[in-house]
Amino acid sequence: MNDLPAGRWLLDAFLGPRPSRGASSDGTDGARWRVPADDVPHTRTWMSWPSRRSVWGRQLAGVQQDIALIARTVAAFEPVVLCAPDESAVGEARAACGPGVTVIGSIPTDDLWMRDTCAVFRRDGRGNLDAVSLNFNGWGGKQKHRDDAEVAWCVAEFNGIPLTEAEFVGEGGSIETDGDGTVLATESSLVNKNRNRGMSRDKIEEEVLAAYGAEKMIWVPGVRGRDITDNHIDVTSRFVRPGVVMVQVPPDDRNDVWARDAREQFAILSAATDAKGRRLQVIRVDGPDTVRSRSSTFVDSYLNFHLVNGAVVTAQFGDPRTDSAARRALAEAFPGRRVVQLDVDRLMGGGGGIHCATMHEPIP
Repeated sequence: MNDLPAGRWLLDAFLGPRPSRGASSDGTDGARWRVPADDVPHTRTWMSWPSRRSVWGRQLAGVQQDIALIARTVAAFEPVVLCAPDESAVGEARAACGPGVTVIGSIPTDDLWMRDTCAVFRRDGRGNLDAVSLNFNGWGGKQKHRDDAEVAWCVAEFNGIPLTEAEFVGEGGSIETDGDGTVLATESSLVNKNRNRGMSRDKIEEEVLAAYGAEKMIWVPGVRGRDITDNHIDVTSRFVRPGVVMVQVPPDDRNDVWARDAREQFAILSAATDAKGRRLQVIRVDGPDTVRSRSSTFVDSYLNFHLVNGAVVTAQFGDPRTDSAARRALAEAFPGRRVVQLDVDRLMGGGGGIHCATMHEPIP
């Protein structure tokens, strides 16, 4: 697979000067830009190589192994472009990921969470692609983000497509879309002064709908200040298709803040209707009874999966009953896709999962 800096040069030569930051993107012939659902065919998956011991400390080597495993797994189904911050990291990533993964050093990153830092891609239904930046600010200033704040712009520039800056601050993992007019989000993440100080929920909703090309937003309260994301929706509730969502519910004997939040999301979504007036069908997925990790920030989510061309890549936690049940649920929800379960405990001990570490680029 060719290294993409050369491809970037060819795009420059073919397309000419790219739009400036903040350029308006209204679609062709008045067509509406919309963020599609995750299950559309992909051109590629974007990822980022963790290299900073200041972020990961002694966990860095293990997290790198998990990112390499995810990259190799996804690359069996669709191209993967993995960004590394410098030449040393490029060499490490290539050695770990192998020749099936394209590693580039032209888009520097601070950390690995590409779902939150990458451009969110949109289509206009006429074969055109653009991107929107959600103005990443380090999850409300919780982490240094000098390079990550530029990733969305750099990825759009790399592809030679227009970039529009949203009129709110958020992350890709904070908003779940069905691609048919409905989005989900937690209030704790977006209606938060660390991201959108002085903005009302109604105003944030207006701007999210404008950026995503959607008509209805379903809010759940979420959990504020307990994790770096302020409780992203993509850990607990995910769209399967328009009108159908999956929600992971914890064992009955758990009553911590995350368990209460999951049950509340299940109840709210079970009573909700989408932009087309459909009563949502909610598929319950049971969370694991036991996990191998002792990390206090461990994310035990089967639903932080990444859809790729022909497969669903998700986690397993060593709990035979719930691992098998989650595999069956995902196979039934996404017929025709192979379900691949990975042990990525070290990554998930860092507070995120497979969906958090990936961003899909749809075919226009």
